[in-house]
Amino acid sequence: MMEANKTLVTEFVLTGLTDLPGLKVPLFLVFLVIYLTTMVGNLGLIFLIWKDPHLHTPMYSFLGSLAFVDACSSSSVIPKMLVNILDKSQMMSLFECMAQYYFFGSSATTECFLLVVMAYDRYAAICSPLLYPVVMSNGLCTCLISASYAVGFLQPIIHVGLLSRLTFCRSNTIHHFYCEILPLFTISCTDPSINALVLFIFVAFIQAFTFITIMASYTYVLFAILKKKSEKGRSKAFSTCSAHLPSVSLFYGTLFFMYVHPGSVQDQYQDKMYSLFYTIIIPLLNPFIYSLRNKEVLGAFGEVRTNTIDFLLF
Repeated sequence: MMEANKTLVTEFVLTGLTDLPGLKVPLFLVFLVIYLTTMVGNLGLIFLIWKDPHLHTPMYSFLGSLAFVDACSSSSVIPKMLVNILDKSQMMSLFECMAQYYFFGSSATTECFLLVVMAYDRYAAICSPLLYPVVMSNGLCTCLISASYAVGFLQPIIHVGLLSRLTFCRSNTIHHFYCEILPLFTISCTDPSINALVLFIFVAFIQAFTFITIMASYTYVLFAILKKKSEKGRSKAFSTCSAHLPSVSLFYGTLFFMYVHPGSVQDQYQDKMYSLFYTIIIPLLNPFIYSLRNKEVLGAFGEVRTNTIDFLLF
């Protein structure tokens, strides 16, 4: 009888951000606007990079890949979240839950390695400008992007596979707005110690390796910038790199507190706030962080806008 009960829970209830009915519609509208803005920002950036030949360089190839990952990350969470806000049942099957975690985990892991690649690209461009065309060839650029995606899409398979060994019978309520893996451990009837250990090892290693590599690259870049004699060159190099650091800090800071230093059950609302940043806010901000201070992207946008206006008038 006990074994039968263990297989009963095949659907989960997501509690979302709030239980207050009066906030349902405002939250739906806010996150709908956020999602549309995120998609326009990221897909618009990809379009600009594809459209303008001046942006067909390794740096913008990496930036376009990051924009695509951010669009995927946001799409793996927000559409289902919007449905659940208006749907009173807020149900999600076990398969949907595992699929959502896989696609979000893939996007997040890929982003970690793309940020490393972008940091290395800036290191090569600023510290060795004469050798940059040789060091960052089109072939190497393609390999680095492909490797980032490969690691990103393979790594979560391990955790999804380990999830399949768990049975759920204590509760079917996930105190979150998307299918986060950590709350699943708390409602498992099977001991999730192995799952938690493997998750901690992988996440800690990936975060430590990628973050240290990024910081080392930007440290070398900072010293190289300070050595530049040209004020214009120093300003341009610093402007390019300073756009990367806020995004990196926000992304790794929230991931660290969520996975490497997870809170207790009593901190579930705090965990939701951390999750909001790396699932929704960062994909929203990234295209603007990397574009608003970039004269080449702004120039490409101005050219596309002018051509569009001319086309509509004539």
